[in-house]
Amino acid sequence: MESTGNTNGYWFGKNWKRFLAENYSEERLNEAKKSLISLFGESELVGKTFLDIGCGSGLFSLAAWQLGAQKIISVDIDKDSVDCCRHLASELAKDRTGDWTIIQGSILDEKFIAELPTCNIVYSWGVLHHTGKMWQAIENAGRFVTPGGLFMIGIYNWRGGRQGTAVWQRLKKWYCAAPRWQSLIWEWSYITWKILYMVLVLRNPISYIRNYQRNRGMSWFRDVSDWLGGYPYEAATPGDVLKFVRDKFGFSLTKQNINCDLGINEFVFRAN
Repeated sequence: MESTGNTNGYWFGKNWKRFLAENYSEERLNEAKKSLISLFGESELVGKTFLDIGCGSGLFSLAAWQLGAQKIISVDIDKDSVDCCRHLASELAKDRTGDWTIIQGSILDEKFIAELPTCNIVYSWGVLHHTGKMWQAIENAGRFVTPGGLFMIGIYNWRGGRQGTAVWQRLKKWYCAAPRWQSLIWEWSYITWKILYMVLVLRNPISYIRNYQRNRGMSWFRDVSDWLGGYPYEAATPGDVLKFVRDKFGFSLTKQNINCDLGINEFVFRAN
């Protein structure tokens, strides 16, 4: 996920460094590949150019490379994320590093994105809602899809109510500004509550956490930190996302996975 570079925001790259140091494995990479296949199909990436906006650890850029993408361009504003991605490329893609370009920059920076090429597949999962200007970020990202190409974005679902989006915006902002000892207390309070809730609903928390890598190859503890600290934070209803992308680009929806809570809604569009 792309950090904002804002001192009042969450530095995703530090979380990704911990993920690579503590959690990365071949099994997690395989789960990331399964996630891409579920979105694009078995052979859609073969021979294609792949733009990963907000590349984070680089896990999905590597997955796209292993699934046969001809050229990878990984972009993130966070230096730690860029370092993570370069580490994966140097260690696990040594034979094709010339086909994998890793750049530090923001999707909101017009001067920076003017240098980016269009690509067959533009992928940005769980990123654009953390930029502070979500709709502009979506518009900027959509510019880079070649005719007939695919545009995949994952955007937080908007919900109202006492535990909805507006409440979490305030909590995340507080978390990022709080002294570390306070944010740690909040982290462990949240983790304890989630574990107790799983026990109450007769779900085995040990099994759930151990098998969490099946969720795109991610780590539960790293995702908890990401969720609590992910600020800036915006969200949108599926209908709002569909209308925006259709109005701006005329893209057609080919796949969507809807989250009815506060999680990520996934959209795959095809450019005409």
